[in-house]
Order: sequence, then structure tokens, then C-alpha cells
Amino acid sequence: MKIIEFAALGPCPMAAMILADLGAEVVRIERKLAPGAKPGAELFDPQIDILNRSRRVVSLDLKKPEGLDTARRLVAGADILLEGFRPGVMERLGLGPDEGLAANPRLVYGRMTGWGQHGPLAQSAGHDINYLSLSGALHAIGEPGRKPVVPLNLVADCGGGAMLLVVGVLAALTEARHSGQGQVVDAAMTDGSALLMTMMYTLKAMGQWQQARGSNLLDGGAHFYDTYRCADGRYISIGPIEPQFYALFLEKAGITDPDFQAQWNRSQWPELRSRLALHLETRTRDEWCALLEGTDACVAPVLDMDEAPKHPHNQARGTFIEVGGIVQPAPAPRFSRSTPDTPRPPTPGASGADVLADWGFSPTEVDALRRAGAIQ
Repeated sequence: MKIIEFAALGPCPMAAMILADLGAEVVRIERKLAPGAKPGAELFDPQIDILNRSRRVVSLDLKKPEGLDTARRLVAGADILLEGFRPGVMERLGLGPDEGLAANPRLVYGRMTGWGQHGPLAQSAGHDINYLSLSGALHAIGEPGRKPVVPLNLVADCGGGAMLLVVGVLAALTEARHSGQGQVVDAAMTDGSALLMTMMYTLKAMGQWQQARGSNLLDGGAHFYDTYRCADGRYISIGPIEPQFYALFLEKAGITDPDFQAQWNRSQWPELRSRLALHLETRTRDEWCALLEGTDACVAPVLDMDEAPKHPHNQARGTFIEVGGIVQPAPAPRFSRSTPDTPRPPTPGASGADVLADWGFSPTEVDALRRAGAIQ
């Protein structure tokens, strides 16, 4: 599978990383800098941006006809195009879906935006936190009586954005192999964030969800589904929802207070949480884990990013790897027969000549692009 990715930030490069991890040939088209120019202030250092791993890079000047023609030729030879600009940007460059599908009728044209390709907010700037706000998810996350809590950028950027862009382009590619026709995939983080809330909307439809934060089963409202501070200031997470798991948790944690037997008495949840918090502060995190982790009590340590790669379970599965001296998450998911290659470090500033050669450009054509200043 051959993919052209137009350089962007956030969910689009994450989607390209996932596809590259799983074996796709991904070529990233970056903006060619003028001689002597330096990149502007970047949120991510391109030398170590893990999201850019396992790609080859072509730096093109899309303001020059030669650079634009090169990009069009690459798109014509691709199975999938990924772009993450505001609606209309690719069209103004002459690289929109109409041009791409005219040159390559089987092309899957993946578009990643926050608000989507149409709608009142389509042309507005925004970030994960804004897109998440419209889904109902951000309102639901937080402690009782406190403001909503930002869940990093995991929900809109990563889950509702990158993951669903991957799903969308793979579905469209599968369909194109039957129909012979490509199409546009409009992946919007607002849509994706809403989709990720399906279970919560199910609970709401069943009358089992309250709008107040921290008052429900899965938002920290239940005393048996939350995080707790331990004697050493570290935290554990507990989640024994099923009655048999809850009973085992009480037994192994040494909780004999009969009030805890009323697991599903919502009116008692705040009081039971207070009592449980006091009980769990009597031992350190590691002491509780030695007693409870790995059992059906559903307990795990809350690890930081230094600790997570060192956990025995993560080490046994190879959940984290080191590439170019940087510890990072390994490709996922796993396959029974196919083993993806080890990810390669990012390669910013690559000349791209070898990429163009592999995609059918002759040495004479590459030299002409260099003389025209269209390629880095």
C-alpha cells in the first residue's frame, strides 16, 4: 500500500504513523524551506517527533509549478492520500479531491479536520479541547462540583481523529478494490469524539446516566471505579464492577465493614469512597499491588511515563520499544502471522531523490527539479 501524507500536526501524522507501522509505504511531503531559512517555532522537534517515524520524506516547493507537478505525480501513483488542512487549502493548491481522483480514479482521499469539511464551524480554528466540547464528552469528565477535566488530547486528536481516519481510509480502500472507484473520507474530530461517547449515550438512554460530573458508574462516581492515593503519595486504580470481583476486592483488601456490601446503593457511594480512601492510604502503592495486582480484584498501579515502560507486563509484551535512543510505544495491534518491521526514526530534511526514483522519476527529472529549486 502506497500513501502520500501532506505534512501536518497531530492526528494526521498519527494516522500515517499507524499505517506505516503496519507496513504501508508512506511518503511525507514537507514544505521546502528557502535557502538559509530556518523552521519556525515548532511544537514538536522534527528530529525526535515519534509521530513521524517510519516514513520517507520529500521536501517540495509547492509554489513552484515543478514542485506542484511532482506532488500531483506522486498522488497519481498512491493508493491513499492523507491531509490535515482546513477545508479548501488543498483545492487552492490544485491538489484537491477532484484533481486527485481525475488522475487516479481509485485514490482514497483522507481528510482530517476538527470540525469537518462542512458546517457552520468548518473554517474556524480549534484544537482537541474545542472539538471534544461539542461531543458531550468534556462536560462528563471531572469531579463533582468541579470544572471539566482535560483528558490530554487522547479523545479528539488520537481516538476520534487519527484512529477513525485510519478506519475510514482502510474501509474506503477495501471498497475501492471491489468497485474500482476511490472516494473522499471526511474524518472530523467532532464526529469521532461523539462516536466514542456511544456507550455513555446508551447509558443515558437507559436512564442510568446523570449529567452531574462524578456521579455515575464510569466517571468516578462509584467508589469501586476510581483512583486512590496510597501512603506514599502514589495512586492505584480500582475497577471491580462485577459482584464477584467486588467481593474479592473487599476480601483481599481486608475490608470487613458491612456497609460496603451495598455495592449498588448510589446514595452511599460518596460516603463509601471517603472510607475506602482512608483505608487505602494505610499502605503504599507497591504494597497494595503486591496484594491485589494480577488478581480478579481489578487493581493496577497508576504509572507515570518513566515507570510504564519498566512494568513487567509491558516488558513481557514489548509494549514499549527504543528507536534511535528514544523510548516510545511499539506498533499495535499484534498479528498471529505478520510481524511489522521495527519502526525507523524520523528523517526530517531528507533529499527525497531516492523516494522519487522509487516512484518512477528518472535521474534527469530529479536533476531538473533540483535546478528549478522545487526539491530540497
